[in-house]
Amino acid sequence: MASDDARQPLLQPTTDQVVRDAKTMVRTARHAALATAEPVTGWPLCTRVGMTTDVDGAPVILTSRLAAHTGALLAEPRCSLLIGAPGKGDPLAHARLSVVCAAGEIERDSADHARLDARYLAHQQKAQLYSGLPDFRYFRLEPRRASFNAGFGRAFVLTGADLLAAATPSPGIVAAEPGLLAHLNAFHAEAVALLAQSPAPARKARWTLVGIDPEGVDLLEGDTAHRVWFDHVLVSVDDLYATLTQMAGKAGWALTLPWAAPA
Repeated sequence: MASDDARQPLLQPTTDQVVRDAKTMVRTARHAALATAEPVTGWPLCTRVGMTTDVDGAPVILTSRLAAHTGALLAEPRCSLLIGAPGKGDPLAHARLSVVCAAGEIERDSADHARLDARYLAHQQKAQLYSGLPDFRYFRLEPRRASFNAGFGRAFVLTGADLLAAATPSPGIVAAEPGLLAHLNAFHAEAVALLAQSPAPARKARWTLVGIDPEGVDLLEGDTAHRVWFDHVLVSVDDLYATLTQMAGKAGWALTLPWAAPA
């Protein structure tokens, strides 16, 4: 029998690639299991929620005040998300990410609500049927730490900062996102499809660009999400325009934006 010293450590070193893989899971997730505590009994409550991410990578959920987990979050903001869907075979052989979070309700008439509503509905188009109802609210879930199980023998611990963008998103990038999404999807569908092939080819499909942030872009085709990472973290809207144009050019498509980058 092997000694304790000879056994493989339970936790593996958290490398840059591990962080990238975990962040990709968060960015491409369209649902998660949410764990909260019932306000009266204190018993654990687990529910399924739709989700997207804020520009900086923090998870965002949309909930009704009629849902049990909404009252639970308002009473106790400490919660956790389980992200990752099993595929064929043993469900424990597939990657999953448990994120400990602090939930913050977004005021309905605030600028943050309008911004998150646009991002959420780009990822979750069917939510347009109910997102405008008066009892629905957005919650931003601030990640505190995470446990990443990438398969048997591959367990990692991440900090909350590991799951967020490496730099504070530029206000210019945040402001430019809605217009860029609309323009690129409407007039440059070929370029969007080519973006989905970088760096590793995604399956051939009619992809829609649904998110732009300082570290990459998110695409959607039906219920399938795909993440493409930039070569570097973008610090300005000028950098964003130049990067998108360069990526399209490398893929063989001339991308011409109809406006100059703001100063």
